[in-house]
Amino acid sequence: MTVTRDDAPAIEAGALREAVAAIFTAAGCDEAEGARIGRYLVEANLAGHDSHGVIRVPRYVHWLDTGAVHAGRSAKTVVDVGAVAVLDGDHGFGQTVGEQAIRLGVEKAREHGIAVVGLRNSGHLGRIGDWAELAAAEGLLSIHFVNTSGLGMLVAPFGGTERRMSTNPVSIGVPMPEGPPLVLDCATSVVAEGKVLVALNGGKPLPEGALIERDGQLTTDPAAIYGAIEGTQPHDQRTGSAAVRAMGEHKGSGISFMCEVLAGALTGGGCGKAGHKTLENNMLSILLDPARFGTEALMWPELKRYIAFVKSARAAPGHEKVLLPGEPEEAMRARRGADGIPLPRRVRSSLALTASSLGLAEVAAILKPAADA
Repeated sequence: MTVTRDDAPAIEAGALREAVAAIFTAAGCDEAEGARIGRYLVEANLAGHDSHGVIRVPRYVHWLDTGAVHAGRSAKTVVDVGAVAVLDGDHGFGQTVGEQAIRLGVEKAREHGIAVVGLRNSGHLGRIGDWAELAAAEGLLSIHFVNTSGLGMLVAPFGGTERRMSTNPVSIGVPMPEGPPLVLDCATSVVAEGKVLVALNGGKPLPEGALIERDGQLTTDPAAIYGAIEGTQPHDQRTGSAAVRAMGEHKGSGISFMCEVLAGALTGGGCGKAGHKTLENNMLSILLDPARFGTEALMWPELKRYIAFVKSARAAPGHEKVLLPGEPEEAMRARRGADGIPLPRRVRSSLALTASSLGLAEVAAILKPAADA
């Protein structure tokens, strides 16, 4: 075990991946699905997106127990016409039906040069950058718009103080001839809901002005979202009165609204609605084959030139250098791959408690904070 700069005890990625896979297998998934969920969640932690990593495990297991998500489900075809498809995730795990949707998009983009795939009624899709990276690994550019049908509705539109939208991420991936892809992956809110959950569990605090109370006062207190919390995990409790703010004022709010249109209304999955008790993610993915544009001889040299030009900008105070989309994640993967993944004590305790509840005493012992082991 190592200790990282934030002094949170760290766990080796492989051991964490196996532990999470064991939890989901014990919870009712087959071994392949359990391993898939573990791989995607731990990959999010490795990339530095702790908000979409193993902190989600207790919540996922809770959803499985309550029937909000189901093991072993495959996406069902609703529409399949040429380059366009719409799939229904049938409330399966997002790590399963999301991957199915993107792999179908890859097949269609290979055939038509472009693919547009809508996925509705999926379980939580995790880190959306995963899907951009999956497409990029196949040599395809991709754009992904995501919304949540209701339970994840935590964001106030610009000019308002009440929850009307989800954190509605957008991701764009570009494969590169050499090296890792360029991947933009961001919520359209100041912070993703998972980052509020991370802060609640003793992780990185929220930035100033991330949340807004109903009276218009700004706050950074995650309890303003979740209300009074007992135990180690709020599961679906979001009973506080505050909302997360949209990023970039009216610009982020406008992009978030369009995510509701593209991912929610167009796919048939639905836009945010009050009183909805389960979480369904909806995603519209556009995949492009650069080989079909006839510009590859121009595209890659021009992109290489522009990257060098952008990175040549003088660094601002507090920054070592200009970074491209995806570079922070690559640096974090290298660091955490070598030093382990830091998990706050409360997160490890919650994971251990979940493992214990499933009869996995050995797994719980691995996950427990050192002082409790």
